[in-house]
Amino acid sequence: MSKWTRTSWRNFNIKQQPTYNDINKLNEVEKELNNFPPLVFAGEVRKLKEELSKVNRGEAFLLQGGDCAESFSEFNADNIRDMFKVMMQMAVVLTFAGGCPIVKVGRLAGQFAKPRSSDFEEFNGVSLPSYRGDIINDNDFTESSRIPDPDRMVKAYNQSSATMNLLRAFARGGLADLHKVHKWNLDFIKDGSLGEKYQNLADKITETLDFMEACGITSVNTPTINETTLYTSHEALLMNYEEALTREDSLTGGWYDCSAHMLWIGDRTRDVNDAHVEFLRGVKNPIGIKAGPTMTPENLLELIEKVNPENEEGRLNIIVRMGAQKIEEEFPKLLRAVKAAGKNVIWSIDPMHGNTIKTSNNYKTRDFEEVLREVKGFFKVHKEEGTFPGGVHLEMTGQDVTECIGGSGDITEKDLEARYHTHCDPRLNADQALELAFLIAESLKEARNNHREDR
Repeated sequence: MSKWTRTSWRNFNIKQQPTYNDINKLNEVEKELNNFPPLVFAGEVRKLKEELSKVNRGEAFLLQGGDCAESFSEFNADNIRDMFKVMMQMAVVLTFAGGCPIVKVGRLAGQFAKPRSSDFEEFNGVSLPSYRGDIINDNDFTESSRIPDPDRMVKAYNQSSATMNLLRAFARGGLADLHKVHKWNLDFIKDGSLGEKYQNLADKITETLDFMEACGITSVNTPTINETTLYTSHEALLMNYEEALTREDSLTGGWYDCSAHMLWIGDRTRDVNDAHVEFLRGVKNPIGIKAGPTMTPENLLELIEKVNPENEEGRLNIIVRMGAQKIEEEFPKLLRAVKAAGKNVIWSIDPMHGNTIKTSNNYKTRDFEEVLREVKGFFKVHKEEGTFPGGVHLEMTGQDVTECIGGSGDITEKDLEARYHTHCDPRLNADQALELAFLIAESLKEARNNHREDR
């Protein structure tokens, strides 16, 4: 294997990248970003890897969720707060009802670039370059909006930095206090059966905390009661941005991509001989690899060997995205091959991307029942193979959107037009995300019990 440097990816074939017209401007922006402070720190990344090692061993569960693509226009403190709240709600449901520690990783503070199935989009007979995320171009369907602009990387960095500051404040400044578990409930899911179910769980947590306090265990002497950590992640797609934010750690000499704690390689850019794999094999961050139905056991084992040659625990997360129709047929082939090879990986399920459909009124959506069906299939396969289902990876929002049909709110195709706000793919709203957490919790509890017995 050739020597890795943070620029060695430039010598490899690369997919899903924009073509910038002004190369001098691109070079200036890369240099500017290279001088900016890191968004995350090597010590934080190492801490995440330690926590993911527990997931690897079946001692914890990974909850990864957030926007399909962050946008400049929807950036505000309320949206960040509501995403934080729904992640905390889901985590507490999975912890308390599922009986398992939860590692929380958001798809935020950097999820700006999106791969596209085609380089061009057509509308009313007009063809323009595809929208590739706000870090590259604009979603407006005009010729000037679709021109890639290097300055957008600086804006994405600044927005990510502000998001990170707010997340750290929420995590350490009191909003994460378990005594406020009732206050995490968002206004639009306070009523109805789901709101009642959450309130009942919150009451049980409050009773438990009162008992612990009576025994002398308080937030003063046990910080985990009122503090948490929400790590960040995004698809490492725009290589100019990722390289510019990669730093050499002064303590260990290792290289870390300091744009996020965890990065992943998408299903469209995972060729073992291409630039994205070359870049991510050399950074010390935990890495995800999306595995769709075209992934073969041979492909996957080759990728695992290249990205995690030392077979480290907590280093590699295989994010399965087969679709509800294919999960039980295709996933076992990958699972058995990796198990037989003795490779340390976390298996998590992305039940969103393989279940995207177009409605009769021309909306791209996902059916909650199909999302749930793929999750159930994922747990079923693990149970049959005697392995641990390590996590879930969701495109979701803390907002009351109508982008995915179904769920306890019974959103129909006709309802989609009411609050369809996504810039790219449809997301679960907070109600649907919380409902899914309750449904996953029982399967997780069973999986944990089975894993303990097997050991």
